[in-house]
Amino acid sequence: MGEALPKHDVFHAISDPTRRKLLHLLGDGELPVNVISGHFPMSRPAVSKHLRILADAGLVKDRKVGRETRYRLEAEPLRELQQWLTYFERYWDNKLAALKQYVESGEQENG
Repeated sequence: MGEALPKHDVFHAISDPTRRKLLHLLGDGELPVNVISGHFPMSRPAVSKHLRILADAGLVKDRKVGRETRYRLEAEPLRELQQWLTYFERYWDNKLAALKQYVESGEQENG
């Protein structure tokens, strides 16, 4: 049997600003859920729900230390996002080059 597919994909997981903030917070190291919750103006169960979505997408891992649950960032799944964005960089680069050329040509006409 193959590996089970995640319940949520990376794109869905990072679509919410709270979850993006969670990833930034966990980028500095492993934190217990009670400390993580202190960074957000919502209940601990609401934060736990966001962490569960991130975990389902493989972006965070949790572990029990006594009665405490600690979370850490797992950045590997973000490679999928990076690859997707890299494909579209060529379009951004072309648009930026065209904008630069337009602005510079306008400066010469006005200068």
